[in-house]
Amino acid sequence: MAPLSKTHKLNTGDEIPAVGLGTWQSKPGQVEKAVEAALRAGYTHIDTAYAYGNEKEVGQGIKASGVPREKIWLTTKLDNDWHKHVAEAIDTSLKNLDTPYVDLYLMHWPASLVKGNTKEVYNDWDFVDTWREMQKLVDTGKVKNIGVSNFGVKNLEKLLSAESTKIVPAVNQIELHPGNPSPHLVEYLRSKGIHASAYSPLGSSDSPLYKLNSLTKLAESKGKTVQQVLLRWGVQKGWSVLSKSVTEERIKANIDLEGWSLTDEEIAQIDEVHKENSFKVCGDDWLPVKIFFGAGDSD
Repeated sequence: MAPLSKTHKLNTGDEIPAVGLGTWQSKPGQVEKAVEAALRAGYTHIDTAYAYGNEKEVGQGIKASGVPREKIWLTTKLDNDWHKHVAEAIDTSLKNLDTPYVDLYLMHWPASLVKGNTKEVYNDWDFVDTWREMQKLVDTGKVKNIGVSNFGVKNLEKLLSAESTKIVPAVNQIELHPGNPSPHLVEYLRSKGIHASAYSPLGSSDSPLYKLNSLTKLAESKGKTVQQVLLRWGVQKGWSVLSKSVTEERIKANIDLEGWSLTDEEIAQIDEVHKENSFKVCGDDWLPVKIFFGAGDSD
């Protein structure tokens, strides 16, 4: 196995590892072992969120791995109903993770929900106000980089044009895979110096991408799995990829991306997948406010 050591430089000068372990939808009791296995296999990037309910397990997995904290890139996220309580939220996450700092703190969604009532948004506060408070964390030593997640162009334009915005987000973590490549958004991020980080880069559990003849044949020709091809595609497109698994064998395979690459023709072939196999894993129907606005914004 050859773990990928590639990193991507952020607008802060820090370098984020190109491959990370995602922990969304991992079942309780499995996360600690998955994190430990990932770090022992050569991962240096672990992604979690307060909303996942597994920060404590992530912290336990880091400790169990024996890998020094300073060698790990750790990301967590501000939950939607903590937008008016940013300082308290980061302290809660740090306590859960049992760490003095995180490398990246993301606003999980551009939705400021009322504390204790996730069906209602504040009428006197939105994500611009939240970002103003998140910016204050950078000087505390508790957070090395700040960014956003699930932001399309429309909401990014609002954020970046706000008078109170002094720091451009280092990262926008978004759903990115061949079924949802979001070329317009990705290009917009590039133009603003914001790094794209991909969640669900495999198309989530039981992904329809695994069964596509074009991808299975390509993987066979490379002597790789479809998952490895999908991850390599994302890395070569310039974003960091966060693949979720709790199986040690798959965890190891998902970072076995060193020493081989896809040709320009193969990249172009995968770029075409969405034309006949377009799908999105995560929508905004569960939120009381719309955040995705269709093609030309988040697609």
